[in-house]
Amino acid sequence: MKKILVPTDFSVCANNAVDFAVQTAKLAPAEIALLHSFELMGNLYTDYMGVNKEFNQSQLNDVYNQLAVLKRSIRETEGVTVDTHVCTGSVKKCILQTTKEKEIDYMVMGTAGASGIKETLWGSKTADIIAKSHVPVIAIPCGYKWKKPVKILLATNHFETKPVMLDFLFEWADMFNARIDVAVFTNDSKDSPVTYLEHMRRTPGYEHLLKEKYHEDTLTVTNLFGKDFEETLEDHIQQNEVDILAMVTYKRTFPDTIFHPSITKHMAYHTKIPLLAIPANKAW
Repeated sequence: MKKILVPTDFSVCANNAVDFAVQTAKLAPAEIALLHSFELMGNLYTDYMGVNKEFNQSQLNDVYNQLAVLKRSIRETEGVTVDTHVCTGSVKKCILQTTKEKEIDYMVMGTAGASGIKETLWGSKTADIIAKSHVPVIAIPCGYKWKKPVKILLATNHFETKPVMLDFLFEWADMFNARIDVAVFTNDSKDSPVTYLEHMRRTPGYEHLLKEKYHEDTLTVTNLFGKDFEETLEDHIQQNEVDILAMVTYKRTFPDTIFHPSITKHMAYHTKIPLLAIPANKAW
């Protein structure tokens, strides 16, 4: 049974993530771990007087009650197994710690998104977790309403072959009985003509490899060209009715021509569909 971590602050955005995880868990046996991180408040004087101790305990009791109500509701209405956890500390610390201790397979998080370059707090936390996580993260936009995915797009700017990443992606897509397509991006203003020609040359062989290995007869690999990755990708998503965007996160390396966390984090702010971020260089 898979274990899905869902951090929650009981907001609308977090509730959307919970719903996505629940619907996913119903399709394939999975256990959901609901996590709330709680940052203790206080200073030396107020702690000595007992003021913050009483306040913190009251807040904690409220959190436990909310988690208990949510757990009971999911179990009774959806029949999904739910565990609840409360962690004291920062959101990032609690999430990464729980992921390791509870042997989480992947996590689902809500993201508030943004307009332009303005990034909201919950959205920025989700994007930061994407960069740090050792397991795949599915970022659910705040306004998103659950529907069973039909088409998943893997966006990259080179040819992914690592089984640890691809196996997860195709296994996850099979759970939904969803089709996977791949888009390889070439930057018109930054990439050399050699890169362009190399992408064109390798595309048919790469498509054949994926079809053979994962028995996906309908899979296609497309070359995307443009000066702006986000705009080019968003146009492609709209034109092809993509339900979920998948990306692989790498740390910056030389040469810096592969997608690194900052690009995937940025997409987490702006995409209107769920974003599946798969870490490349992690032991998961």
